[in-house]
Amino acid sequence: MVTVVLQRRAEPTAADFAAPALARPDLAERFGARPDDLAAVRAAAGAAGVEIVRADAASRLVRLRGTAQALGTMFGTRLERAEVGGRSFRQRVGELSVPADLAGAVVAVLGLDDRPQAQMWLRRPAAATSGYTPLQVIDAYDPPAQTDGTGQTLAIIELGGGFAASDLDAYFTSLGMATPSVSAVGVDGATNVPGADPTGADGEVLLDIEVAGAIAPGASIVVYFAPNTDAGFLDAITEAAHATPAPTAMSISWGQSEDAWTAQARAAMDQACADAALLGVTVLAAAGDSGSADGSPGRVPHVDFPASSPHVLGCGGTRLELSPSGAVAGETVWNDGTAGGATGGGVSDDFTLPAWQVAAGVPARAQTGGAGRGVPDVAGNADPQTGYRVRVDGQDEVIGGTSAVAPLWGGLLCRLAQGAGRSFGLLQPAFYAGASAGVDAPGFRDITSGDNGAYRAGPGWDACTGLGSPDGVALLARLTRAGAG
Repeated sequence: MVTVVLQRRAEPTAADFAAPALARPDLAERFGARPDDLAAVRAAAGAAGVEIVRADAASRLVRLRGTAQALGTMFGTRLERAEVGGRSFRQRVGELSVPADLAGAVVAVLGLDDRPQAQMWLRRPAAATSGYTPLQVIDAYDPPAQTDGTGQTLAIIELGGGFAASDLDAYFTSLGMATPSVSAVGVDGATNVPGADPTGADGEVLLDIEVAGAIAPGASIVVYFAPNTDAGFLDAITEAAHATPAPTAMSISWGQSEDAWTAQARAAMDQACADAALLGVTVLAAAGDSGSADGSPGRVPHVDFPASSPHVLGCGGTRLELSPSGAVAGETVWNDGTAGGATGGGVSDDFTLPAWQVAAGVPARAQTGGAGRGVPDVAGNADPQTGYRVRVDGQDEVIGGTSAVAPLWGGLLCRLAQGAGRSFGLLQPAFYAGASAGVDAPGFRDITSGDNGAYRAGPGWDACTGLGSPDGVALLARLTRAGAG
């Protein structure tokens, strides 16, 4: 199947993101697909002998199904099989084009190529370590009392793996807690498949659920399983954002260096995350585990996407040291070297500097100069040597990585939303309000020691840990004031 993304009828402004969350019918009416464009896709599909599975004005997505020949002909390309890493995938040959009647109406055509698009950002420790429970970590970040996420929903995006209820029951029992409400939703034919990948994607899935569930046990957790393709990733984000009820937050622990995405895929994903924010959903994404180079050859600075989207709260990583009493004894940038991993962070080559980040002190782009979006925005414990005790396919282990920071913040945001009595949508304007270079921001623990390769931590925002790790009580007070104002 193929996903066609259509243009908006109008572009949202900063005021639209600051306004109360939209309902889906209002999103469709103001920023959805134009009726004429939807009609044009239907006509073009019919002429090509391609079936329309679903067309939705609010999400601007049209799902098409047809033979490889029919879809290739419709979009002016040829599809063939290729071997990558011993596995067979479909790929397109040549540039894409769209039927003449769709010129100017299409943002992206995704799914013709079904090679893996993203990787999970988890790390296992190189040496034995006892790690911390998620409860120890969140207690160090001073969460607001009398909150547990009740009444909130957290969406988690997964591109593989699965979870078993028995693992969750055993894990939360070990923490002295009841098992939270956890459900699975399949997207584009993917399903929850536990036990098939215990050293890989199962670890990601269970890390995400167990960290978020321990931090916000009263929240409903909905896990969206999708194929690891650009179309699957986009469709999962869209389905989660447009769910009823809309989630308070969406946690994404998968990504890839910006330059490993096509321009059309980046644009479609960024717009989907913007739509989520308009619907009141805060989208969070791991900033990557390969330092400032994000795994690029020659260790040239790159940032990770979707964390680099200005409509996503990018989550960087720290090394958190706790005293025997559970207080913070020290917190620095996570950097265990090339073999052990380090937090991602830097300056986007593809997204311009957002207005809310102008005063934060974001450096120029490393390769081309000029102003780009700085990554990450926030941080939390990620070093696998101070990682999280979790249970994966019947085994207890410790896992870290910025993969853990997205669900950490997702769970905390559910508690903050409960305390504030509202969801937040795009949070960066509030987080960066009043920020200036070299000055710590209220509501955050400023991390001033360490580096991720090309960038060093310092006072205020930096390209290692953003504004810092959370001070939950102070953040709630700040967000409550912002909502009242």
